[in-house]
Amino acid sequence: MTTVYSIGPAANDNRRGIAWMLLTMLLFVSLDAVVKQLIQTYPVPQVAWARFFFHAILMAAVLGRRLPATFATRRRGLQVLRSGLLLVTTLQFFGGLYFLPLANMTAIMQSAPLIVTALSLPLLGEHVGIRRWAGVAAGFTGALIIIRPGTEAMHLAALLPLGAATTFALYQITTRILSRTDATFNTLLYTPLLGAAAMSVAVPFFWVMPDAEGWALMALTGVFGGLGHFTMIRAFTLAPAASVSPFGYSALIWATLFGLVLFDDFPDSWTIVGAAVIVGSGLYILHREHMRRQQ
Repeated sequence: MTTVYSIGPAANDNRRGIAWMLLTMLLFVSLDAVVKQLIQTYPVPQVAWARFFFHAILMAAVLGRRLPATFATRRRGLQVLRSGLLLVTTLQFFGGLYFLPLANMTAIMQSAPLIVTALSLPLLGEHVGIRRWAGVAAGFTGALIIIRPGTEAMHLAALLPLGAATTFALYQITTRILSRTDATFNTLLYTPLLGAAAMSVAVPFFWVMPDAEGWALMALTGVFGGLGHFTMIRAFTLAPAASVSPFGYSALIWATLFGLVLFDDFPDSWTIVGAAVIVGSGLYILHREHMRRQQ
């Protein structure tokens, strides 16, 4: 008999969802730190290939004989779209990491929860009131403070994490939608497939033979990526997107710490101010969500 994993419909267990999201951010920032180390030596397409390829290998090893059954899904097209959104997000973010400090990249990426909140009404049917819209607007102001368009401080590479934040927000929303119909392992299996296939075609044109350390770090990207997406799926399965997304701001703490210890980078004052505005807006949105549920 073949076992089919099922977690049932999405439930509103906010505390557990928040805990999963906090763990997700630690795993994702760990992934980003490893990637930033790798792209100093290896081309971005090769590092992106490793991130998806080893993620896929991890899933195949975990599922074993259950792999064929786990391919079953009620929404294959949406699963493929979600996998494609992750591929686009990854390429944009890895490209930005080559030019910008880890903390700056992470701070700009924190616009993603605001975009999730903005799209919760049309795509998820979750109510977004005028005060939460004001929080979204404030958050984007924080992103502009970091990017500083029209000034000499602006680096064109800053547009890459902003684009990545948009596609990642759509990725999170599709995750939430799929949690209503598909089991966690179904969605987790589809996560790296398009990226692994597409980058396997492209990587021969950029290949640089890794040494033992390079192979180990590349494999680690797949482990961090696979575990991070599992915990994120759990977060969005247990709680509404607008409730758990603001806790993605915990990534700023890890990014600042890793950047300082590993790359001797510390965010400048503008980045700190912009990040504070983004975090404040996210926490306000969370507060309004809590008040709405109480009412």
